[in-house]
Amino acid sequence: MNILKSCFLTFLFSFLFFACNDNEQKASKDSRQFFRYNQQEGITSLDPAFAKNLANIWAVNQLYNGLVQIDDGLNVKPAIAKSWEISEDGLIYTFHLRNDVRFHQHQLFGEAKGPIVTAHDVEYSLNRIIDEKVASTGAWLFNNRLAAENPFKALDDTTFQMTLLQPFRPMLGILSMQYCSIVPKKIVEHFGKEFRKNPVGTGAFKLKSWREGDVLVMEKNDTYFEKDSDGTQLPYIDGIRVTFMDNLRTAFLKFKEGDLDLLSGIDATYKDDLLSKEGELLPEWKDKIKLMRSPYLNTEYLGILMKSDKQNKALNEKRVRQAINYGFDRVKMIKFLRNNVGIPATSGFVPKGLPSFNPSKVKGYEYNPTKARALLKEAGYENGKGLPVIKLETTSAYKDLCTFIQSELADIGFKIELEMHPGSFLREKITKGEAQFFRASWIGDYPDAETYLTVLYGGNPAPPNYTQFNNAEYNALYEAALLENDDSKRYEMYQSMDKILIEESPIVPLYYDEVLRFTQSNIEGLGINAFNWLYLKGVKIK
Repeated sequence: MNILKSCFLTFLFSFLFFACNDNEQKASKDSRQFFRYNQQEGITSLDPAFAKNLANIWAVNQLYNGLVQIDDGLNVKPAIAKSWEISEDGLIYTFHLRNDVRFHQHQLFGEAKGPIVTAHDVEYSLNRIIDEKVASTGAWLFNNRLAAENPFKALDDTTFQMTLLQPFRPMLGILSMQYCSIVPKKIVEHFGKEFRKNPVGTGAFKLKSWREGDVLVMEKNDTYFEKDSDGTQLPYIDGIRVTFMDNLRTAFLKFKEGDLDLLSGIDATYKDDLLSKEGELLPEWKDKIKLMRSPYLNTEYLGILMKSDKQNKALNEKRVRQAINYGFDRVKMIKFLRNNVGIPATSGFVPKGLPSFNPSKVKGYEYNPTKARALLKEAGYENGKGLPVIKLETTSAYKDLCTFIQSELADIGFKIELEMHPGSFLREKITKGEAQFFRASWIGDYPDAETYLTVLYGGNPAPPNYTQFNNAEYNALYEAALLENDDSKRYEMYQSMDKILIEESPIVPLYYDEVLRFTQSNIEGLGINAFNWLYLKGVKIK
């Protein structure tokens, strides 16, 4: 009896072992059909009305579509809308919708497939963004830009019309933002606030499961409407798996082991493991992973409060502000502190990556200590004599950059004192106008330089005008540019505005950031763009 029992247990163990091993192999095989990335910050909502940060945007981008989308060159392209016209006065936008775009299947629809998207869905979705009861973080997109009565209107099932208060050329770019994704009224109203974790859209992927702070899984949408140039339906892969490790070094090690398909960006904890000081992949990685890089619509800068009569009077002097701009080596700073990730900001505030960016027409500041000393002398502070201590307020994340600038400016005659704050406290001080000299950054929201130049417009409060800069010529150019439909003329206005910023120096541009993406060698079709938006519908895993 014991022998029979022993044989049975041995057989049972062997069966379970091989069955489990077979299942593991199948799971491993299946997992290769899923694109895997880590999201350090965590995702707070899968409702596009709250796509306020990159973590939310990346996930929302897979689940939804808007009327239009942008390609990797920041060109506006059709999505749910197949075509559109803009009236001659720039006030009325008329969109013609595709008739084959379906919402994800959901039991509440009571159908085998989700319903076709209509212009009424578009009207509902955009009205929802400006509904005070929803309190969308994207409501600001349409502030003072829409007609007072019925700005969003479905003319019929496939024709949608939007009416503006006054012309605003960047509007198509705004409609490409994830806030403007199209959602189904029936599902949103059923779930209410819980729609954040019960998303239903039209995107290439649909939600399978989400354990917040642990793992998010999206699977292929078999009814997705887009096809590739050969007529093959997108997406190619079976799904997406997102983890939420908050330790960037741990995420790097997972990528190194092949457990992640994407490593986004570069961090001090592993930059020297991957990149040389010149910003190139180290030799040992070149046959193992791929590196993609692109300009990123993010300008890092130092801001100077322009309305200060009770702090450091020296910064009220333009020549002192110009001397700061000339007084440190941006090229050396980027090479040694960021392994050449980033582009030295020597062409004003508007960054590389936008169509109006032109360094031959907008020449900013390069390192010129002789010129800096001459400007200080002209301002009455020869060799820094009599120049009061200037306090530069920042966060610990930028301590190395600010320490470098402090050291370089000391050679000119400046006495810079660094003061570290938590990010939230510093933002509050800057907003209240209580920080005269501070480190900040501005990330573009849509593919037009207006998204940067509005930061220094005198008619704006803080935010976004944290420096309280108010220049009559600049303001007039800004207002004229909003009404100009000719791209070349508008770009000339933008460049003239940037030249004013260089001359008046309410800011000290540091660098234009870059997007870096490291992928496993078997990943194909992953693009890269200056917004750092993630598109996975065209990805293949070989």
